Amino acid sequence: MLGSRTDLHIFDAGSVNGTRYCNEILLPYVRLFRGAMGLQSLFMDDNAPCHRTVAAEHLLESEDIERMDWPVRSPDLNPIEHVWDFLGRRLATRTLPPVSIRELRLALQDEWAAMPQQLIDTLILSMGRRCETCLAVRGDHIPY
Repeated sequence: MLGSRTDLHIFDAGSVNGTRYCNEILLPYVRLFRGAMGLQSLFMDDNAPCHRTVAAEHLLESEDIERMDWPVRSPDLNPIEHVWDFLGRRLATRTLPPVSIRELRLALQDEWAAMPQQLIDTLILSMGRRCETCLAVRGDHIPY
């Protein structure tokens, strides 16, 4: 969100299904943010299967969390993809790359904490322009 972020959540081994998404993301993070932000908040996720389960839909509805409408295929629009790219590039520049899951977890947490909040804010504020550009190219790839 603008001006703030949660700690980086890293899922332990296994697949992320609707139940895990509800229990590990929606309940501990999204519900609390919604409470802090009030009715003016708008939740953005994507169309990952775990995000669109009946359980996730019911939980968001029961918590009165409004979800942003999201096109089926829209990687050009999702600012989190640029955050993941930033983290990947930062890991690639490390003198000693992580060689175990534990080291990777710690390196990701370090890079997440060191990421400038301004980067996240800029990505969020670019959403209007990204949506306009996507509409202008009729859903095709954004030319940048």
